[in-house]
Amino acid sequence: MTDTMVVTQPQPVIYVQGSDGWSSGLFDFCENVPECLFAYFCLPCFACKTSRDYGENLCLPLADWVSGMIPPATMSMRVSMRHRYGITGTMCNDCVLSTFCMSCVWCQMSREMKKRALPVVMVATKNV
Repeated sequence: MTDTMVVTQPQPVIYVQGSDGWSSGLFDFCENVPECLFAYFCLPCFACKTSRDYGENLCLPLADWVSGMIPPATMSMRVSMRHRYGITGTMCNDCVLSTFCMSCVWCQMSREMKKRALPVVMVATKNV
């Protein structure tokens, strides 16, 4: 038996699904009707809840309602989610959709998080 100390921390294993597109369409309201109704009738509350579930600040989406024409929080969350999940798209498309279909975008992002919610698995190995 040796007295060698190994000083490495286990790294999280992140599994990315094989698809490079959104798991649901922008107008797939029927996939989760209660959430879409919540977003339609109280979008600021729904956006804050979705932002918190994503790991961002709860109040981040409120910047959309005090800013000018383009909603910065909605657009940045959509771009961030595309990068996190490996979804193809452009910032120009994200900007247009965030500006003109804000509630649809928040519903789509919420559905995406639920479909791709995978636990982070910590893997540790021991050299023998």
